[in-house]
Amino acid sequence: MAKKKAKKIPNDVMDSAHKVWLAGLGAVAMAEDEGSKIFSDLISKGKTLETRSKKQTQEQMEKAKGSVAGLKIVAESYWDTFGRTVDDSVTNVVHRIGVPTKEEIETLTKKVEDLTAAVDKLRAKETPRPRATAKKTAAKRPVTAKKATTTKKAPAAKKTATKK
Repeated sequence: MAKKKAKKIPNDVMDSAHKVWLAGLGAVAMAEDEGSKIFSDLISKGKTLETRSKKQTQEQMEKAKGSVAGLKIVAESYWDTFGRTVDDSVTNVVHRIGVPTKEEIETLTKKVEDLTAAVDKLRAKETPRPRATAKKTAAKRPVTAKKATTTKKAPAAKKTATKK
């Protein structure tokens, strides 16, 4: 009996080892079949996740763009208000110290130009005779003075001219 038991143990071990070997081969075969199926499933789930993630990213980008646009409008509004406040303050200071504004200077310039044009019109209406007479008299005086210096009777002529 002991001999039978001794023969039976190596057979059982061999049988168990063979079953383990077959289970391993079955696992490899199953992994091949199931592995490609699992790989395909993973690819499909990856595509689904990628599409969903792109969609969420685009939605988040659109929300961010909207927020940025809103912030830009608010910032521009604050900047405009700030600019107007500074302009008003500077204008008040300029008026307090008596500096004329651009509009006031332009108004005064226009008035001066109008007055200059009116004066020029009045000058054009005047007769040119008084001016011409004054110029002729002024022109004659030096000529007479030259004649008086060239002639010997010049001192007498000057005395009579000054007496008049």
